[in-house]
Amino acid sequence: MGTAGISRARWVRYGAVVAFGIGFGYVEAAVVHYLRLVLGPQLDYDAPVRRVYLDLGVIRFVDPVQPMLVDPDLARAETVREAATILMLAAVAVLAGRGFWHGVAAFFIAFTVWDLTYYLFLRVLTGWPTSLADTDVFFLIPVTWLGPVATPVVASAVVLAVSSWWYLRPVQWAHPTS
Repeated sequence: MGTAGISRARWVRYGAVVAFGIGFGYVEAAVVHYLRLVLGPQLDYDAPVRRVYLDLGVIRFVDPVQPMLVDPDLARAETVREAATILMLAAVAVLAGRGFWHGVAAFFIAFTVWDLTYYLFLRVLTGWPTSLADTDVFFLIPVTWLGPVATPVVASAVVLAVSSWWYLRPVQWAHPTS
């Protein structure tokens, strides 16, 4: 394959990874929208915590007094759904990567686009978040992660820039996949 074909191939694959992240961001926002409609005022992101494992100011790892999703069965289903999300992102990364580190970059591209578009679509669907200071639950694995929306937005923007640079570097595409 000539250099023009290689260049086109990397942009097509990059575009596919970004498209997956955008589509998945909408799916995630829709799921959270449904959960909020079902749970209504029961869902409290500022609920009391039993234990704070680590507080970095912009993110806290906590053990809430009760599951964030109130119902233990729903909380378990949501935790497994989060694990499935990571599994799907990893599968896309394997398909899009040309070796281990290239795949890692693909994973972070898909992950960060998913994360950024999740907040965008959630805002469109629900009007939330109203500001980057709003508290959100980022993950439930292995413990609950809480913090302002600004934390994942800023982190994802930076990681997207770095991982995109790494993924698109011509040297990554100069040799056949191994």
